[in-house]
Amino acid sequence: MSHRVSPKNFVADAGVQAGCWANLFGLRKRGGSAKSKAAQLTRREGDAELIPYVHFGHGWYDLKYDSVTIDSCLSEKLPEYSDGEGVAPEVLQTIQAELEDLSPRLRELSLDIWHHPEIMYEERLTEFMASRGFKVTPHYLGLQTAWRAEFTYPASDIHRKAKTRSTVHTRVIGVNSEMDALPGIGHGCGHNLIAMSGVAVALAIKAALQKHDVPGTVLLLGTPAEEAGGGKITLLERGAYKEMDACIMSHPTAGPANISGLWQGVALQPIDVEFFGHGAHAGLAPWEAQNALDAAFVAYASISALRQQMKPDCRVHGIIVGREWVPNIIPDYAKLRYMIRAPTYQELYALRERVIACFDAAALATACKIEIKVGAAYYEVRNNRILGREYAKLVGGMYGMRTDTSVGPNYSTDFGNVTFALPALHPAYSIPTEPNGANHTPQFAKSAATKEAHEATLKVAAGLAALGFKVLQDADFTAEVKKSFDEWRAESGI
Repeated sequence: MSHRVSPKNFVADAGVQAGCWANLFGLRKRGGSAKSKAAQLTRREGDAELIPYVHFGHGWYDLKYDSVTIDSCLSEKLPEYSDGEGVAPEVLQTIQAELEDLSPRLRELSLDIWHHPEIMYEERLTEFMASRGFKVTPHYLGLQTAWRAEFTYPASDIHRKAKTRSTVHTRVIGVNSEMDALPGIGHGCGHNLIAMSGVAVALAIKAALQKHDVPGTVLLLGTPAEEAGGGKITLLERGAYKEMDACIMSHPTAGPANISGLWQGVALQPIDVEFFGHGAHAGLAPWEAQNALDAAFVAYASISALRQQMKPDCRVHGIIVGREWVPNIIPDYAKLRYMIRAPTYQELYALRERVIACFDAAALATACKIEIKVGAAYYEVRNNRILGREYAKLVGGMYGMRTDTSVGPNYSTDFGNVTFALPALHPAYSIPTEPNGANHTPQFAKSAATKEAHEATLKVAAGLAALGFKVLQDADFTAEVKKSFDEWRAESGI
């Protein structure tokens, strides 16, 4: 009775919306008058009144929001990297100067993307990267709107004479640019900033390689369909990341000023379920029908019952979609669109099977046929510890930015799968937002177009560019990064 579609065949299906930061709203109340705080909230026409939750309450768990200073942040201490030195001041100056020079053009790109929100597999930026000396491959690996931009800087003649061919190794740093928007909201997850940030990081690394005569390759991937379809998972399966020694990107969110977060997030499984019944006159002969709406309701209720036996850090959430329903005809079709989240992929797999059992049971109870489409599973993010330590040191030294490594919010991203395949880093960072205006809201979309959000993004881009440069320049550091990654995989049994 049940028919399931494999993730590989379903990855590009627009019907399953995976979403990146789609569950950030576990908010906590703060002290003070509810009336006074409610007065500070802004609402769109027709919105229900918003509960006056604390600003930024979806994450940043180790911060005391009511304190005068953010120095109360009690983060897990990342491991020290004792070998070698940090990135040279002159390199940092090169990176910052390049980004300052590019800032007006980068902002134009960001706003262009923001004003033209595109869903799923829509591409931009390739012409800009080609004009900046990158070799661009459009429609990369069979994805219509994925693309690849590559720049390789060879060693100078003096550098070549000093080293034999066998000892010169050009490492590769990967960078990601997400581009897709949310239906009905636009860039409510700030992917215009992520797209711009990837360009900024790649160009800043290029400038540093050229000026300081360091060999290396920068690979910038345009990665579509993060919100739905798992574009990075498809690219990963087709070999887009195999050349990289490490991969980096960032993501904006709401939070206190000048803060970054290295959070694990959670694994996610999108599922579409369709029930096919038989329609009939609801008053005249209801016994002739198989009620697809009843099937959807039974499944919905069964999952609600299952929540009592779920762990507190797991989530199952979804919607019911109809098709030309009217009250005097028993529905012959209903659709459920669900997402399952768990702290790790192993826990996600176990929970997924229990949820699917609820769907199958509903079909059996109502005599409806069922079709289950399982989308690409998003793994939790496993930030490389050595990359994380160096990143925190860089943004802290350049901008006084604090880096939080607490549990963080229940976000999900297809970049999690990348972090299982190679050393990678995915820092979040704060941009100024309205109360109750965190990711996946129209308010956040508005915030993603502000000058302040642009400036915050360039700070993180500078830190990531410096980190990427260090991967290319410092062989000992990169070896330590790889060692840390291999040890984690061995400990995890991956």
